[in-house]
Amino acid sequence: MKVCVAMEAMKTNLRHLRAFCEVARCNSISAASEVVFLSQPAITQALAKLESDLKVSLFDRRSDGMYISEPGAIFLNRVKRALNYIELGIRLAARAAGKGNRRITPQFDKSLTTVQLRALLAVSKAQNFSLAARSINVSQPTLYRSARDLERLSGMVLYKKVAQGIELTAAAKVLARYFGLSFYELNQGFEEIQAWCGFDAGQIVIGTMPLARTYILPKAINDLCRLHPDIRVNVIDGPYEDLLHRLRHGQIDVLIGALREPLPVDDVVQKELFRDPLILVGRAGHPLAEKSPLSARQLAAFPWVVPRAGTPTRAQFENVFKTAKIPVPTRLVESSSLILVLGLLLNSDRLTMVSAHQVMHEPARGQLVKLAFELADTSRPIGMTVRKDWQPTSTQDKLLDLLYQASQSVQ
Repeated sequence: MKVCVAMEAMKTNLRHLRAFCEVARCNSISAASEVVFLSQPAITQALAKLESDLKVSLFDRRSDGMYISEPGAIFLNRVKRALNYIELGIRLAARAAGKGNRRITPQFDKSLTTVQLRALLAVSKAQNFSLAARSINVSQPTLYRSARDLERLSGMVLYKKVAQGIELTAAAKVLARYFGLSFYELNQGFEEIQAWCGFDAGQIVIGTMPLARTYILPKAINDLCRLHPDIRVNVIDGPYEDLLHRLRHGQIDVLIGALREPLPVDDVVQKELFRDPLILVGRAGHPLAEKSPLSARQLAAFPWVVPRAGTPTRAQFENVFKTAKIPVPTRLVESSSLILVLGLLLNSDRLTMVSAHQVMHEPARGQLVKLAFELADTSRPIGMTVRKDWQPTSTQDKLLDLLYQASQSVQ
């Protein structure tokens, strides 16, 4: 029987998870009881609740003790990672808070509740207590109380009022990130248990920039869905900075697109899939289509559609004219939407600089033509970005293999 993975992970009791870890370590409920300060009946009830939620037996119960089962070991790995993220988040948040805060309550991490974690995450997204309460379907007083209890226990100022509502302090932002990663690990654990039971119906969330959407990603997704028909794939488009933020907060699994050198943060890693050159294109029949070779001055006479400032392609575009020591064109439309770019090109004399891979299908249909202007050193690495400590599920790992295979056919 399938369960709603994300919902179950968000509702899991943290004290029950700690009890589960201790029973696995001690092979005994009575020994674990002395460590987690729960009665033996309470631990027995906690394990029964977890097993009911997961639909598996987490332990082999023998006369000489409790021994972790195969699915139990799968889930134990994720629970340990989840609890480690909470502990790491608390340490880093205390550092971010500085010396002006009150002392953190002893055993703060052991006192946390799932409700408090959810409250902080909801406020971080909504920036408002009322909207946050609505987003997780609790009353506003309940959410407010949980949010303030977390602040009191932490000994840190977590919220500050601003004109727009509520803003998280630097310490709270750190906590929110690591609490989010904790829930991510629990979600992974629930999905791995479902897969172990034969219901591989989890979700993969992919962040993608324009380049990957034309061929590589569609092919990899189609191949994956043939192997795992019940898997749900959520593809999120957006600017690199937004997608990187989501990746680092556990809101997406993998980011596909042009790699960055140097990396803006040190907690992610990149893997190159292939290198892709940039080309200049215009519509079929464009006034420059039959001219060869072209000069930068000829290109500057026409309007352009370009990516927004700060992207690698925009820098390459500007470099063409700076190298030629002429002004960069100013009649620009900025967009990263391939559909909009094509619409602008096909109905005007605009030009664009784009990945050869990104428009590989259009020239074959006679819609666009490559212009006779050689771009030097524009071959860019295209690949995957993941969190450095990411541990993919087997299905997520299969997607990475399929992305690599698809990229080889492009190369």
